[in-house]
Amino acid sequence: MQQKSIRNKSKIGWSLFLILLLVLIRAFEDTIFYDPFLNYYKEEYTHLSFPQINIFKLFFSYGFRFYINSVISLLLLYVIFKDRQIVKFSALLYMVLGSILMISFVFVLTFFAEESKMTLFYIRRFLIQPIFILLFIPGFYYQKKIKK
Repeated sequence: MQQKSIRNKSKIGWSLFLILLLVLIRAFEDTIFYDPFLNYYKEEYTHLSFPQINIFKLFFSYGFRFYINSVISLLLLYVIFKDRQIVKFSALLYMVLGSILMISFVFVLTFFAEESKMTLFYIRRFLIQPIFILLFIPGFYYQKKIKK
């Protein structure tokens, strides 16, 4: 009984630490990553023209941020579920979804930038925020409950 309590405290501690890492990435995003859209979308962007963009720098910055968020999210999934199959499946989903989102972002930015400001906003949101973890945790929890 006491060993189970220690395991739960460890699980909660590691989960909180990983969530804190995700929060810190968000808190210091303007100093860590190149993102000219941070200030652009904070203002009245519907009447503003796009900021100057270095597309290669932006692509690698978003890709790196997506990668860091994905690794932390995969670690969080492992801490919560202790199931390597879930982590492997999630890693595959992150690779596929990340690739689709990055290609979509560059395509929309290159060909439809000014007309598709909201589309860029939402694709960007999925790339820079760990939104998928908010879907994966309840989904895998529900799947585990159904199996029992």
